[in-house]
Amino acid sequence: MDRIYRIHRPQGASTPLVLDSPHSGHLFPEDFGSVLGVDRLRSAEDVLVNELYASAPAHGAHLLEASFPRSYIDPNRSAGDIDLELLDAPWPHHYEPSGKARLGKALIWRTLDDGTPIYGGPLSVEVVQHRISRYLRPYQTALKDLLDQAHAEHGVVYHINCHSMDPVGSAMAEGGRGSRRADIVLGDRDGSTCEREFTQLVADLFRSRGYEVAINNPYKGVELVRLYSAPLQGRHSLQIEINKRLYLRDGTTEPSTGFAGLQSDLNDLLAAVVRYAGAP
Repeated sequence: MDRIYRIHRPQGASTPLVLDSPHSGHLFPEDFGSVLGVDRLRSAEDVLVNELYASAPAHGAHLLEASFPRSYIDPNRSAGDIDLELLDAPWPHHYEPSGKARLGKALIWRTLDDGTPIYGGPLSVEVVQHRISRYLRPYQTALKDLLDQAHAEHGVVYHINCHSMDPVGSAMAEGGRGSRRADIVLGDRDGSTCEREFTQLVADLFRSRGYEVAINNPYKGVELVRLYSAPLQGRHSLQIEINKRLYLRDGTTEPSTGFAGLQSDLNDLLAAVVRYAGAP
């Protein structure tokens, strides 16, 4: 499954911690069909986020990462979140719009952040169905299985959904062009996907290291924190967005001098979450 996802498994005993990085993949399928080059398409990528959290297995956690690019199909969306403007025929299956289509960022992206079209024309229903069955569903099923396994073993699971964001909003971004982002944005869908104390623990640790933290602004969390969370049943999911200015050289996919320090802080965060979860 390496071209769809990779699972990094715990070193030693497992803990109730599961991480996933749905947007750090850059193995481009041959049938993508975009009119844009790979360099442009990688602007949609959460570059190196999987590597920022590479210490997860040392904390007894599973780390799931998508191998395919977010611009091909976004695993942080519902299968019914279809952008009808992108299709050459009516959609005959379940339709559950999230509102992201207005930004060109539904299940299959229509445009990049700056509004540049990704395709030269509409896609067929068959193309979309192929991407759902071959890429979206296997990734989401793999995440569900890991969360179910941790919950069955420990009676509780803490899920961190790992992302990064541009420093400033562009034309098709949440918040609009020019909107400035904090260093860290935590999303728990207004407190509905995890206990308040979990969000506060993470916010406090980042703030203690000097990071500016926002909660649910402008990102509240999307499908992967919504889909499998149930706080009253001990299933807690939190989205973490990291500002790319903290760890990338400006305008590149190359790590900056800040990468190692941020990675170290994230290592400490994972240790704190494991302690909070009550793991031995």
